[in-house]
Amino acid sequence: MTSFEKPADDRAGGAAAPGGTPGAPPGQEADPAAASDAPQGDSHAVTQAAMAEAFGGVRGMVETTVPGLVFVLVYTIGSEIRPSAFAALGVSLLLGLSRLVTRGTLKHSFGGAFGVAIGVAFAMMTGNAKDFYLPGLLYGLGLALAYLLSSAAGLPLIGLILGPLFRENLSWRTRNPGRKKAYTKASYAWGLIFLTKSAILFPLYFWADPKEFGWVIVALKIPPLLLAVTLTYVFLKQAPPPIDVIAEMEAEEKAQEEREKRDEREKQRQGEPRTAAELE
Repeated sequence: MTSFEKPADDRAGGAAAPGGTPGAPPGQEADPAAASDAPQGDSHAVTQAAMAEAFGGVRGMVETTVPGLVFVLVYTIGSEIRPSAFAALGVSLLLGLSRLVTRGTLKHSFGGAFGVAIGVAFAMMTGNAKDFYLPGLLYGLGLALAYLLSSAAGLPLIGLILGPLFRENLSWRTRNPGRKKAYTKASYAWGLIFLTKSAILFPLYFWADPKEFGWVIVALKIPPLLLAVTLTYVFLKQAPPPIDVIAEMEAEEKAQEEREKRDEREKQRQGEPRTAAELE
């Protein structure tokens, strides 16, 4: 994930994603054989870049883990909620500020800071250190159900997330069944992984000591996410390349402009007075 630095559309050079069919009329079925002729290295690089954009890469994983680590560390030392909560919130804000200074994307750090703020509010209101993690637990369970239900409904959530980053939008639903299958498998994987994590953590929320619970939360932060991202990459690596519908639309718009220019030139030519040689 360390090489996943640029968004997918930048890595694709603003043209068709590798394996796409630029210039093909919208609605026309892509030729899988032709698509597979794209350089595999380029296709994999675009996949890596899109996934880093969607899931935050290594830095995003660190940003989601460090605030919780700081909270449980300070709480383990002092057994007080207030300094632990404010330490976690302060670290989260510093991570967001570093993103701002380095001109990085703020969506991952902002989401993390918002989640930490909600956790701080819960813990401060109830006086229970474990409630710092309760919003994250509920969010994880809801996300697991969203992945599973969207896959069962034929509209896998991973496809909705990654489709725009691959410049394919929803073309995979009807024009690229191989990618739809990959997105469905990936969404089921995410759902089952998050559901398993919830099955482990919710009983601990009721029974475990707050300090022990916090360390388990930290330990289970990155491995499930890393497993889900890895499986998604494997499924997409085996799938057909995306169809770049953005390039198709741009090509169609350019062709339409050319047709309009030709029509305009033809009208101008017909409106010009004919010479004597032309009349003869």
